[in-house]
Amino acid sequence: MNKKVLFISHKKARCGVYEFGIDITDVLKHSEQYQFIRVECSSLDELKTAIVENSPDAIIYNYIPSVFPWIATRVAPHLYRNDIADIHIPQIGIIHDITQHVADTATVYRNKYVVGSALSNSLFDFYIGADPTLLLQNPFVYKTGRLIPSYQNNFPFPSIPTIGSIGFGTPKKGFENIVQLVQQEFSKAVIRFNIPSADFGDKNGISARAIETNCKNLIQKPGIELIVTHDFMDKKAMLDFLAQNTINVFLYEDKTGRGLSSAVDNAMAVQRPVAVSDSVMFRHMFDVTPSVCVTKNKLNVIIQNGFGPLQKHYHEWSAENLLWEYERILNSVFLKRQNPSKTKMNIVENLRSTYKRLFSIPENTFSWLRNSEKATEDDMHVDSSVRYQPIQIPTDDSLNRILDNAARTQYAPAIKKLTELVPITMSKKIAEANIQQAFVFDTVYRYLSEYRNPKLLCVGSYEDTASMSLIKMGQTVEEIDPMINYSLQEYSTKPTTVPHSYDIIFSTSVIEHDADDASFMTCISKLLAPNGVAIITCDYKDGWKPGEPKPDVDARLYTQHDLRFRLMPFMSDCRFVDEPQWDCLDPDFTFMGKYQYTFATLVIKKNR
Repeated sequence: MNKKVLFISHKKARCGVYEFGIDITDVLKHSEQYQFIRVECSSLDELKTAIVENSPDAIIYNYIPSVFPWIATRVAPHLYRNDIADIHIPQIGIIHDITQHVADTATVYRNKYVVGSALSNSLFDFYIGADPTLLLQNPFVYKTGRLIPSYQNNFPFPSIPTIGSIGFGTPKKGFENIVQLVQQEFSKAVIRFNIPSADFGDKNGISARAIETNCKNLIQKPGIELIVTHDFMDKKAMLDFLAQNTINVFLYEDKTGRGLSSAVDNAMAVQRPVAVSDSVMFRHMFDVTPSVCVTKNKLNVIIQNGFGPLQKHYHEWSAENLLWEYERILNSVFLKRQNPSKTKMNIVENLRSTYKRLFSIPENTFSWLRNSEKATEDDMHVDSSVRYQPIQIPTDDSLNRILDNAARTQYAPAIKKLTELVPITMSKKIAEANIQQAFVFDTVYRYLSEYRNPKLLCVGSYEDTASMSLIKMGQTVEEIDPMINYSLQEYSTKPTTVPHSYDIIFSTSVIEHDADDASFMTCISKLLAPNGVAIITCDYKDGWKPGEPKPDVDARLYTQHDLRFRLMPFMSDCRFVDEPQWDCLDPDFTFMGKYQYTFATLVIKKNR
């Protein structure tokens, strides 16, 4: 029998959080792994009743303090002191106003492995943030993508430019800014706003009507018509409203400390152009190319670009993917609860993995993912005019090789190019280890010309300077990393992942951290397209045996036998691109002052 999971939400209200809960549970009810039961509660007693009636295996709270005051003051003490039938099931809270700081400092009440010191966050065992930009640095925090509602837009494009927006009449929504922007760009246009009153924050609609008055007073051009309504629409009516606009615009003004806005989710559902401000509430849209941010492009340009720039996000944030995310999260939660030491180990391994992949001590400073334009200190502005000439390789050299001091000299032009493109990230690295990214960058670039519109995947992409540099040069690279989104094995099971579709897959110093390197190679083989190439580097010391010294962060050091005979059988229908040259009698890389080894490369091609 499938495990039961209660999804607790507050009583029906004119509230975005309530609507979020409705949308999520409409998706979760299709799960074949878990039985999700939606319950609306307004008190601890109602929660107790729901628990007794359903005997759940876990509880998810659609939590926000303003609508769950009884959770903030009573649930944690009562549940965790076993006043409710001695409950010992996972309690999972959805954090709506989630930021990286909140995610990193979220703590748990019962678990003895407490991370951070923000005791006000200690209500639940685990947390979920619907924010794809989060870095997964806290083993108690999970993230999902967004959810774009299903909708068929049958409305024609308006004959007159029609600029729409929707949102409760709460502060900093920027409706007035939309009016000003439209008047700057258009001599004739219709502006349509729906600003309903909110049960939490503007119940009597006073703020909503004040915004309407302010907007009307700003109209100066006779060709600009403003239409404002205040009806609270159901989901279909709201989507119909958005579907009839030429473009939907959201110019929120919040700059710090806010979670993501759901307004864009609904606007994308109708597949009309969307424009946003540079508010942090739209940080998940900052990687859209061409940009839909009004600080980067004018409304007219965003309209001309159409919905195409948003297609990737539209497909990524589907109901199918969201259901997979929740099932994957619950699988992990139950595994951690069965083996609490696994949670403690995950904390250590997260830190170790970060340390190893960066080859430097991780900084505690926060930055959004680099592709959000608020990312790393390195400017990730794309410039497709930047060129690189791969190094000349002697005919007797192999791409399956040792990356030693001779390679560092040979690949010096590649190291120089990486330093030019992403200097700050390169400066964080151990200089001798940069040969790996240089080799990967050069080799990926070498193979690009073999494919028309090559599809690239970077495995272990967090602060990978090869991936960053390729993106900065205008290449489209799909990136996966446990710190950002998924492990390779998880990604291979994602509903929208297409097998045999990647022309180039590259991975720098990742495989040695994976306890199951056989499945790592199997997944790469599964994802490679016919004639596709995989470019991998690893920590290497020929003759090494289990139990011999190695960095704690590594599951193993690799040998010729591993690369030739143990791993290759898992690469179905693949071959080395040339005869390997892995002989290395004198490894010349020293890690942490005591581990002597080197780096090896695997360049493998899928048969046609």
